[in-house]
Amino acid sequence: MNLAELQTEVYAITNRPDLADRTLSAIRSATLFLHQKDFYWKDLKEQGIVFNTEGYLQQFEYRSLFPRFRSISYTRKTDINLYDQGEIFDIIQPTNVVDDYRANRTNVCYAAGAVLQYRSSTSFQYAILGFYENPDITLATYTSWIALDHPFAIVYRAAAQIFKSIGNTEEWNAWTQMANQQAQEIDISNIEARGI
Repeated sequence: MNLAELQTEVYAITNRPDLADRTLSAIRSATLFLHQKDFYWKDLKEQGIVFNTEGYLQQFEYRSLFPRFRSISYTRKTDINLYDQGEIFDIIQPTNVVDDYRANRTNVCYAAGAVLQYRSSTSFQYAILGFYENPDITLATYTSWIALDHPFAIVYRAAAQIFKSIGNTEEWNAWTQMANQQAQEIDISNIEARGI
């Protein structure tokens, strides 16, 4: 479903078309919540990265290239054609950049604020970045695979939010339970790309 269709479904449950702005906000909030409750393979994106120069140490601000960036999954060295797949960087905590002997670790990546830092054993300029991306919840360009594949998870959660905001606890509770059941369906179908 698209955003307008989701909104119509929420109105059908809440009978509150007078709360249009609140309903849109609830749909957007529900969409973001459902995408962020796990690391789903459908949120995983892969993109080539070209650093300005070749080097052993590289960094870039991920939000400048990927505004909806959520979390890193992997980075792999590659060639100029993004064809030859090289070594994968270990993703570490910034405090683990040195080993037990206080030597700098190589082929590692860590996040520091809005910057991804790379320390390589070989000089490199090209990489492939795998990262999880948040859905686009803006009004003009709203897109969500959950809205397409599991729309009632969003509809029921948004309806529950509306009932909660108007003080209808009984309806909030009932629709929250149904929303949680729909959310379980998302997990069953989308945590792994291959079905059992």
